[in-house]
Amino acid sequence: MPVRKYRRDTSEVSCCLKYVIFGFNVIFWLLGLSILAVGIWAWTEKDTFNNLSRLTNIALDPAFVLILIGTTTFVIGFTGCVGALRENTCLLSAYAIFLAILLLLEMTAGVLGFIFKDWIKNQATEGFQAFIIHYREDPDQQNLIDWIQEDWLQCCGIEGPKDWDRNNYFNCSSREVGSREACGVPFSCCKRKPNEIIKNKQCGYDVRKPGYSGERNIYDRGCLRAGEEWVEANLVPVAGAAVGVAVLQILGICFAQNLRADIFAQKAKWH
Repeated sequence: MPVRKYRRDTSEVSCCLKYVIFGFNVIFWLLGLSILAVGIWAWTEKDTFNNLSRLTNIALDPAFVLILIGTTTFVIGFTGCVGALRENTCLLSAYAIFLAILLLLEMTAGVLGFIFKDWIKNQATEGFQAFIIHYREDPDQQNLIDWIQEDWLQCCGIEGPKDWDRNNYFNCSSREVGSREACGVPFSCCKRKPNEIIKNKQCGYDVRKPGYSGERNIYDRGCLRAGEEWVEANLVPVAGAAVGVAVLQILGICFAQNLRADIFAQKAKWH
């Protein structure tokens, strides 16, 4: 009696769906790997691994945030990419679960942020205070606060320039110990002059001294109020971006589940 040969029939597995999931997640996989590498490099440069005392403010460390985002993006991208390419239902299931958990956390954060706006404001204030206090101690926090003040919000301090008294270098009493920055502010608080190519890093010196006329050359608006105004002015784009991200995550979950269903149907056909 002749032996019947069964040939694998892949007609039920959608190649289009398979490679769409694969293609998108290759991008996220590489993006996550890049962000993770930058975060680890930043920690290495600050010698964090040999100085564990720096981990006391780990939640405010931009390098740690990069590592967290990079790891999450890498894991999700890996499960989606390899799961689609190898038609692995376990990895596709993990990919869908990760996206669902992430979507749930985002929705929860959005709802809680709307309900507990005052609490969020207080946390932001405390975080910014920590940034000011440790401004000269952590280069990542220094670069972040300079970017916020100079490039993003054009502001200075939390409520205003006087908040820089919280920092030992900029406190007015630091003149007694010889700090040249005493009664001043960081250069990122200075307004950019027309046609200025290279910014003067000493533009914030002495601007808070009594009777000093240079105070008009710095931002007098606090970053907390500036942030609120930015959110109010960009509410529609921010909401649109949030909805777009949520839609992409929902599509990712649906695509992964459809591909899993195709794979299970194909396996049932083989048997």
